[in-house]
Amino acid sequence: MTATQTPRGRRAPRRAVTAAAVALLLAVPLTAPAAHADPPGVTEDSAPPVHIDPNDPDLRMVQGARLAPSKVLNIKSIVETDDGSERRQDTNDNVTFALQAEVLFGKDSAELTHDALSRINTIADEIKKQHATGLRVFGFTDDLGSASHGLVLSKRRATAVQEELAKDLGPSVGFQIRGYGEQYPIADNGTEEGRRKNRRVEVSFPRAS
Repeated sequence: MTATQTPRGRRAPRRAVTAAAVALLLAVPLTAPAAHADPPGVTEDSAPPVHIDPNDPDLRMVQGARLAPSKVLNIKSIVETDDGSERRQDTNDNVTFALQAEVLFGKDSAELTHDALSRINTIADEIKKQHATGLRVFGFTDDLGSASHGLVLSKRRATAVQEELAKDLGPSVGFQIRGYGEQYPIADNGTEEGRRKNRRVEVSFPRAS
């Protein structure tokens, strides 16, 4: 008698993957958590999770085990240029572009460079593709200099990007504009590389349904 046969000589049925095992696999995060909390005003409303009947006879669980509350995982996809100057993040609900200040402005300036215009136009094209009518444009700085100066500069930079987007998108699109200064860093301000990533403008908008 082989290991795959029952005493009557019939092959034993393959063991089914239990719902508990599937739930465990789904609970494993696909990406690392963000290094910072989302700025106020940024929410990601997902569709409600699929209902699972805990009393379903086909649901095989260990005796005494109970299902944890179901939830919808928000899967993130992040694409970044080799030099880190531009980053795109897609989730179930939103698209976010982050552009480093160095590719948009001169030092301590809120005047857009020539190179910045082509990058902003690329974002505008994606906004049209997603049929977005509500945009968030947020500015951020590193922690060098005074906090008050960072707040003012980050707001001016966010406004400059918003005004350029508005030229292409027209009056049907609404904007939220914020300057957060050194708040919500995405990298270590203790290094120049980290500070460069923190000096940025983010443009986010809902994905098309």
